Amino acid sequence: MDEMYSRTKMLIGEKALDKLKNSKVIVFGVGGVGGYVVEALARSFIGSITVVDNDTVSVSNLNRQILAVQNTISKSKVQVAKERILSINPLCNVTALEMFFLPENSAEIDFSEYDYIVDAIDTVSAKLELCKIAQKLGIPIISSMGTGNKLRPDMLEITDIYKTSVCPLSRAMRQLCKKNGIKKLKVVYSKEEPKSAEKVIENNKPIPSSCAFVPAGAGIIIASAVVNDLIS
Repeated sequence: MDEMYSRTKMLIGEKALDKLKNSKVIVFGVGGVGGYVVEALARSFIGSITVVDNDTVSVSNLNRQILAVQNTISKSKVQVAKERILSINPLCNVTALEMFFLPENSAEIDFSEYDYIVDAIDTVSAKLELCKIAQKLGIPIISSMGTGNKLRPDMLEITDIYKTSVCPLSRAMRQLCKKNGIKKLKVVYSKEEPKSAEKVIENNKPIPSSCAFVPAGAGIIIASAVVNDLIS
């Protein structure tokens, strides 16, 4: 098994590698962004990963989600994620929670056991709840802003929510964070103007267009922030 860690150990050293092996990270949402977060965390040898999502893999996910391949369609995303993590690192302690996280059911998760929270979900009320929990318990958190309707992964950046602009989801979160006394929130977002050549409405809501590289880029950036924060 030592060979599995060898290249990472060469880069960060044994002490930092041991820190990652002993760290517990919880990832909310394993879709376009969260799937790549989990992929990179697994390959960085995080010792314990919890994945939270209630969705199943669909055909429309094939264009951007790393967990979506022909033989995973209709399967639980968290179960697929668990299998993939263990296929990369069988020593990882993986917990798969099939739940649609909301403020109403947040008490079902014991957040105190985690070293880092990753928010890769779309529901604004749930994102805000995670911010509140992180601030209350003093747990580091990083949150993904909008990656739909965008084509430029090179425009993604890490910043504080109060320094964001352009992104509609960032605007909504800025307002809610300020209203609820959230003093800071590390986010990955893009100043790229949203675009969509075709408007599609489903259940009275517009469906964002997407591509293979912006959600993936956001996921990799988030994972890098988690790893660097943990070993710093």
